[in-house]
Amino acid sequence: MSASDQPTHELHPEESWEFLRSHEFGRIAFHLLDEVHIVPINYVVDDERLLFRTSEGSKLLGLKMNADVAFETDAIENEIATSVVIRGEAHELRGDAARMVEQLPLRPWVDTPKMRIVGIRVTEITGRRFDLARPWLRARVD
Repeated sequence: MSASDQPTHELHPEESWEFLRSHEFGRIAFHLLDEVHIVPINYVVDDERLLFRTSEGSKLLGLKMNADVAFETDAIENEIATSVVIRGEAHELRGDAARMVEQLPLRPWVDTPKMRIVGIRVTEITGRRFDLARPWLRARVD
């Protein structure tokens, strides 16, 4: 089987960034004390940095205690699935850096105040595209 026949394809980093830019919802994994948590967030990409809003709570506390995070977003369209994962360091933005985000299309999806803005400085980005077989979609049921 040649490489082009394989069902899994590595994305070039720029393809991964384009995928992130074209979506706005994913999951962030972070440490809080001795546990790993994963929660959904909506986000925006600014240059090669991922930004999101949050409020006071366990997510912000966890990020302040340990800046190392992972983030994933994915999508399925027809017979193609795409997944992008980033790893990096999350830091709360303040002052001019936080005000700059007001110019970006980053608004809470849920009608709750999310006044804190967090940026993730990406240290690693990986992406994959999968050709899905999903034979159960074509299986006959008599």
